[in-house]
Amino acid sequence: MASFRDVVKSAATILPEVPKPKQKLNLSEKFIWTGLALVLYMTMAITPLYDYGNKTDQFAFLRIIFASSQGTLMELGIGPIVTAGLILQLLQGSDLLKLDLGNPDDRAIFGSSTKILTFVVIAVEAGAYIIGGALGTLASGQAIVIFFQLFLASVVVLLLDEMIQKGWGIGSGISLFILGGVAQTFMWYTFSPELVSTTTTSSGPTVIFGFVPAFISAALSNSLSSIVLRPNQYPDLVTFVLSVAVILFIIYIEGMRVEVPITSVKFKGFQGVYPIKLLYVSNIPVILVSALAANVSFIARLIWDRESGAPWLKYIIAGYDANNNPTGGLVYYLTAPQGLAQTAADPVRAVIFVAFLTTFAVMFARIWVEIGGLSSRAVAKNLMNADVQVPGFRRSGLSLEQVLNRYIPPITIIGGLIIGLVASISDLFGVFGTGIGLLLMVDIILQYYQMLVKEQLEEFSPRLAGVLGQT
Repeated sequence: MASFRDVVKSAATILPEVPKPKQKLNLSEKFIWTGLALVLYMTMAITPLYDYGNKTDQFAFLRIIFASSQGTLMELGIGPIVTAGLILQLLQGSDLLKLDLGNPDDRAIFGSSTKILTFVVIAVEAGAYIIGGALGTLASGQAIVIFFQLFLASVVVLLLDEMIQKGWGIGSGISLFILGGVAQTFMWYTFSPELVSTTTTSSGPTVIFGFVPAFISAALSNSLSSIVLRPNQYPDLVTFVLSVAVILFIIYIEGMRVEVPITSVKFKGFQGVYPIKLLYVSNIPVILVSALAANVSFIARLIWDRESGAPWLKYIIAGYDANNNPTGGLVYYLTAPQGLAQTAADPVRAVIFVAFLTTFAVMFARIWVEIGGLSSRAVAKNLMNADVQVPGFRRSGLSLEQVLNRYIPPITIIGGLIIGLVASISDLFGVFGTGIGLLLMVDIILQYYQMLVKEQLEEFSPRLAGVLGQT
């Protein structure tokens, strides 16, 4: 019987693959390829699906996280890639795969497994969206055409991500596309000159949507008070100031860390620190919480549609209005109120939403630390393998683990609590790009800054870049 490794190797040979560049590209060339990948992705994000007619959006609150766009080739966005990656990391972290990622062969097996699973997830998600009614009621011919559109577009996204990670671009395609989507939303809310109606009818009075053009218009007409708070969740002075404040706060907490002193066993005299960031598990907990809420919402919508809107569902699972917004049940309280007006109208919902997101963010943070190789034991093992120790403590895995236990467990809880509160409370105030979106945007920008510094150092002094990369 063929082993797991043999099956993966055989399957990987028939999948499309992006070759590595024959020679290392300079920074300018990487910028060009990265820009081309982003332009292609954004083009697909505005290209409508052929024969698509549904206008309601059941997953609007997930668009930022999965860099997706309703009714376009990017309906699935990076969702299948993220889902497949998380599943494989969970299996690897729980020792179900039994792969040594320090071994190049096993690392290649892990990468091929992720790619194969991504193809499976693409097919499953595309089929689920169609069968579940997320794309409206479709005839058989429509469903087949849209399925292949979604499948092929998602494969292109997978190959773009692979192209960037193999050295053609900078960073990863996933981070790039999320950053592009959040930045686009933030810029649209800030600078959009679009005229929108203040009433439900298109013939009513209009206002400028974007905050900056609306602010200039209000200043020229001596009506600055009208821009402080605006109806219909249009960008105003309050939400703009709150958005900037949230960004500055995230930048501040991203720089907070605890530094554990370490010394080298092999190189006497070498001293350094092992940094433990306050946001130790980054944004993964809120992504997992959002994915959980999305699955609950998707299942609830299926039940609602199949039960023809049975009244009892509204009070237990979910109820929906004509605009596809939840009006009751579990889903209603698991999704954020849209802006200050809805928050003030139903403060109980706001409190439950904050409590849900924060509690589960802490829970997922603790779980991810254990299965993601970030626990005190795992870090102590890595430090022992790197021949370093903490000064004043005996050189053993148990001693290192005891030292790290002073920091990692409490920081994990505090970090999960902070990102849960930032994401949920920001959503209540209606910040531009959502709270989760701003968390992701700032984190990705800081990652890109660090990568660009390293890329520039490699061009100037490869040896120095290698030393800094190890520290």
